[in-house]
Amino acid sequence: MSAQRSDAAVTHPLDDPVGTSLTGPHAHFAERRGRVLRYPADVTPWAAVPDRPQAADWADAAALAGPGGSVTLTAFREPPPADWEVTFHAEGVQLVDTGVAAAPDPETVRLGPADVPEMLDLVARTRPGPFLPRTVELGTYLGIRRDGVLVAMAGERLHPPGWSEISGVCTDESVRGQGLATRLLLAVSHEIRERGETPFLHAAASNVHAVRLYESLGFALRRRTSFLAALVPGGPPAHPAPGEPAGAAARG
Repeated sequence: MSAQRSDAAVTHPLDDPVGTSLTGPHAHFAERRGRVLRYPADVTPWAAVPDRPQAADWADAAALAGPGGSVTLTAFREPPPADWEVTFHAEGVQLVDTGVAAAPDPETVRLGPADVPEMLDLVARTRPGPFLPRTVELGTYLGIRRDGVLVAMAGERLHPPGWSEISGVCTDESVRGQGLATRLLLAVSHEIRERGETPFLHAAASNVHAVRLYESLGFALRRRTSFLAALVPGGPPAHPAPGEPAGAAARG
């Protein structure tokens, strides 16, 4: 990572996956102020601050988000200033591909900007975590339709050099239990592997069902992490955080 981004050496791209994405393959999305980076607010809420942020770094994060704006972090070590309102805080896990049986799936279809209304509707029903109008631009998204209706999807989000995060894994209640989430995980993993990169994902540590599924498919725990969302002072009262901002949340 650039010395301008961090005050400590990053020993692995996944130690700061947001920062290494925004200084690497996703640099064209990066909004920067000082040592703070973030994605555009309509792409994904993730931001990156230095490992040991100073008051000036929090001021820069506040300036990027604006009064009442949300700053969402992973792999953070320091809490935000006392006058910031924490709206979400959860322990999480980061898992990496150690032998996933990745394979294409003949029923999957590629999803793009024209499919966003359907994707947003599916996310609203299943709540896998943040999915915004431009999230689809972050990487490949695959879906499964039944009778012309999008009922399951999965795709890519963070993109550190050599790695790609699987995210947005969800299935409609009407088709749960049919293994669609597993098929999509394997299909997206295949897309990532075909580029010579390695799949990884995040999950809430409390989501034991999802973590067990990922481990059964060939993902292994790399590290534990934390997720936090906080509001910049000076805005309206907070609303509850939408879903879990912790990456893939497979259901079905």
